[in-house]
Amino acid sequence: MRLILLGPPGAGKGTQAQRLVEKHKIVQLSTGDMLRAAVAAGTPVGQRAKAIMEAGQLVPDEVVVAIIADRIDQPDAKRGFVLDGFPRTVPQAEALDKLLADRGLKLDAVIELKVDEGILLKRIENRVAEMTARGEKVRADDKPEVLKGRLEAYRVQTAPLAAFYAQKGQLKTVDGMAPIDAVTGAIDGLLKPGKVQAAASRLVAKVRSEVISTFAGANSEMAERHVPRTRLKRGLSKPTSSGG
Repeated sequence: MRLILLGPPGAGKGTQAQRLVEKHKIVQLSTGDMLRAAVAAGTPVGQRAKAIMEAGQLVPDEVVVAIIADRIDQPDAKRGFVLDGFPRTVPQAEALDKLLADRGLKLDAVIELKVDEGILLKRIENRVAEMTARGEKVRADDKPEVLKGRLEAYRVQTAPLAAFYAQKGQLKTVDGMAPIDAVTGAIDGLLKPGKVQAAASRLVAKVRSEVISTFAGANSEMAERHVPRTRLKRGLSKPTSSGG
């Protein structure tokens, strides 16, 4: 199972990614962690990334993609992975598609956690107020003004990914404002194997039964001959709206 979690800062991607890892025995791939590991291991691509970072430059997409390629080739990633923090842009998504296609792989789903930014900011403000009241140190990332900037950056840079994956029929959306367990349950429901095929089979059986019933009073064997299974299935196999 190969997944991507999309959603703005504070949407709960990290929590849901960890639950997916535990349930499906896949690995969580964080670009930050992978980058640090590659540098520490002294791999060729890690050495290149280190030189770029030491020069104070941003690590280019091709280096990040190369690090991801090295990581998904490792044995523990064979069962699948959930990507956290990548891709962030449409060009990165296109590079990821090529990386997977070169290995005969593809994404199973891209899950977007939809949130209400106003409510999200209010939650952060309340949390900061509670931490301050307890005398706890507030991290810079937890400050509302910082979150506002990160949310704006997400809208501009990362949100277009939703449209990209929706066009490919891979995007699935979940209400990220629901309780944590409810979000987990919704994601599990979207990922159940055979869900679409089972629904299609039920539809075939239902429609076939209804058509046969229109031959009221006729010999049942004659009715059966008028409703060939293969023809009906072909007629129902045409795609309807994608719906997400």
